[in-house]
This record gives sequence, C-alpha cells and structure tokens, in this order.
Amino acid sequence: MKITVQPELLAWARDRVGLSEELLAKKLGAKPAQVVRWEDDGELTYKRAEKLAKVTRIPFGYLFLPEPPDEKLPVADFRTVGSEEGQRPSPELLDVLFDAMRKQSWYRDYLLEMEEEPLHFVGSMTVKESPVKAADTIARVFDFSTQSRREASTWEQALTLMFDRCDEAGVLVLRSGVAGGNPHRPLEVEEFRGFALADAYAPLVFINSKDSPAAQMFTLVHELVHLWLGVSGVSNLEHTYAPGKRLERFCNQVAAEVLVPAQEVKRALLEHGQDLGALRRHFKVSVLVLLRRLKDIGEIDDATFQELYDQEEESFRLKRQKQKADGKSQGNYYATQRVRVSPPLARAVIGSALEGKTPYREAYSLLGIKKAETFKKFAQRLEFMP
Repeated sequence: MKITVQPELLAWARDRVGLSEELLAKKLGAKPAQVVRWEDDGELTYKRAEKLAKVTRIPFGYLFLPEPPDEKLPVADFRTVGSEEGQRPSPELLDVLFDAMRKQSWYRDYLLEMEEEPLHFVGSMTVKESPVKAADTIARVFDFSTQSRREASTWEQALTLMFDRCDEAGVLVLRSGVAGGNPHRPLEVEEFRGFALADAYAPLVFINSKDSPAAQMFTLVHELVHLWLGVSGVSNLEHTYAPGKRLERFCNQVAAEVLVPAQEVKRALLEHGQDLGALRRHFKVSVLVLLRRLKDIGEIDDATFQELYDQEEESFRLKRQKQKADGKSQGNYYATQRVRVSPPLARAVIGSALEGKTPYREAYSLLGIKKAETFKKFAQRLEFMP
C-alpha cells in the first residue's frame, strides 16, 4: 500500500536528525536514489513511512501534515552560539525537555497529594536585585558558602555536596548526557548546557552531563538563579558568559558571586596571589570558575583567560577520551540512574508504585526503567527493598 505525503515533510524529517540521503537510505534498507525520489514526489509505501518516522523520531501523524511543523522550545530560549540566536532545537533537546516536564508534573501532583507547602524562594527575586545580595540569599538557603564547601576535600566532592543540598531544599536536579537513556543520542554541549523549569512546588534543574564537571558547577548555580527569578528557560553559556541577554548576565553575576564572593577573592589573592591551585583549594571550585572570576575583577586579561580556559577544557576532553578508551566511561548503571532521575523523585515514584498508587508501567517510564528486576535493584539501592 502506497501513500503520498508532502515531499518537504520527508526532507524536513531527514534534516532534523542530521542524516544525508545515503545514511537515511542505509537505516531504511533502501537505496539513496529511492530517498531522493521520495523527497521529490512524496510517494512511498505505508510500511516504509512508518519506519522513516521511527528512524527520524517523529510522530507518524506528522507525515500527513500540510507542511513541516515549526518545532519550538516550550520554554524561553536563552541559547546563544556566537552571534546567532534562535537555533532550531534538536530532537534530543526536545525529548529531554519534555521528559523533564513530565517528571516535574508527576512530582508536583505527588507533593500536592502529600499536602506539601510551596517553596517560598521560587519567583521571589527580580533582575533589579543587587547580585551580591541575591547571591548571599541563595548561598544561605542552600548553604553554599565557602565555609560549607570546605567540608569537601576536593571541588568535585563540593559539587556532589551542592547537588545533595539542592535535594534537601526541594529542587529536583536531573543530570544526563544522552536522550532517553540511549548512548547513541548524545546531548551536545554546543547546543545547551542546562535548563530550569520554575515551579513553586517542584522546581527543576537539568544539567547536561556531557559538559565537564567544572562547567556543571557554574551551570547548576546559574539555573538556580533562574528558579529564584521564576523564569524557565534553556541556557548555553559560552565560557560561563552569555552576552547580550540581561537576564542571563544577571544569572551569571549571581552565580559567580555565590561560588567566589568578590570580597573574599580579593582577600585570598593577597594571601595566595594568582596561585590557581591554592585558590581552588580555598574556594573548593573548579579552575574554570576561578578564571571567570579573575577576569571579572580585572586580575587577568581576555587573552590569558581564553588561553587558560581552553587548556582546562582540553584537559577534560583528553581525560574523557582516555576513560572511554580504558572502558571506564560508563560507570555504574544504578549510580548513573540515580543522578538521571534525582533521588527525591526516584524515592517518590518507587514509594508510590509499591503502595499501589502509581501503576508500575508509569513508574518504569518515569524512572527510565524497562524491567521489573531493574526496578527492584534500583529500589534496593535507594533502600526501599531488602
């Protein structure tokens, strides 16, 4: 059985996932000439159309639209790549964003059923606030002070501590480097580093874990400022900067002040000079965050900042390549699953399923789990089952 669709829809479906005619033909078990013909006359078999929709990750019904849909982000788009804005979101970004919104909606309903109170800080701030005052407020609520970070022996441990503090404060933090748990669908750092979904009951931050842990620290606090402003949106900071956007500049200023307070860094410079190792141990932050702060206060010029920042990024890239070559990049499945879902959400979903309030099929979907045995082991890891 053959069907006829708008040819431009077929070309759009292929283009949205970045496939050439040759690659799409290979995935469909066809010849490149057939793909070219389909995109010329729009005529193909029903079975082939179903497979094409699956390969290009679009709803099958999209193929019967009169023209390609204008896929937009359902939240504000604060991304900037060079001087270009408003780039079309990839299927991977759209998928993780809609998945996060679904998780947030479920968790919000759960909290309302549990008669939890809304969080006072969401939407409590404006960009007219003093960045220093705003940073002090956030640092106190989350206990992100330099003194509290000294409980950790390294800045990496300090980052983990910060994620834990978010859990305790009622903020869901999801971290993943792939869409749908599929390692063949990586999230590109060049497209986005994180996003925030503001909600008085279930505020949520998503961190692209394909980014270096050093950059994730800044992104986390940047997105938390979004929650304080009550503004949902997707961000893609370049070297922790976002030129041309007032709201993003404010979030950056506050994040920098939270992690490396200006007055404190001036005192530390008198004691340690520009010894990055000593400053990193003092503030328990990454070198990337320190470099940004030193540039902000005029201690290093743009060229030095760029050179040192690129060196740190390259060091991370080489380290990740080595881990991949050594077979160490996958890590423990359950530990990875824990950060992908967020412990408070995972515990709520598992508990609700065990109590019979949430169908297991829905629980599996929310947790990104396919098998009952995996669910059981994950529940054990979270101390729900013996």
